[in-house]
Amino acid sequence: MSGDRNINTGGGNYNENIKGDYIQGNYYAAGKNQSLADAAAEIQALLEQLEKTYSTGTTKGKMMIATEAIEQIDSHPKLTSRVLSALKAGGTSALDSLLDHPAASFVIRALEDWQQSKGD
Repeated sequence: MSGDRNINTGGGNYNENIKGDYIQGNYYAAGKNQSLADAAAEIQALLEQLEKTYSTGTTKGKMMIATEAIEQIDSHPKLTSRVLSALKAGGTSALDSLLDHPAASFVIRALEDWQQSKGD
């Protein structure tokens, strides 16, 4: 046989003359997506906690939420590491798409600045 072959398995598996160190499997970088989703969930919970103290109905309140969120992230080394890893993996736009909060855009801008200040 010469050239490329197209094999339609209809979503099933296909094996042919498996020799040597061949390992069948589906490969994907689950860690990156999971890291981003986990960081987004932690930030979302933090935002929901902070909205009990600061108003989400005013620009000042949203800025206060963003400021306090960054301070809390920065003061917890494990959370800092997780958020920085997530930002490296998916960027702020991906994180922004996972956050559902009135102050999310303020937090994303603050995270961009915070990430730069961390040298990452």
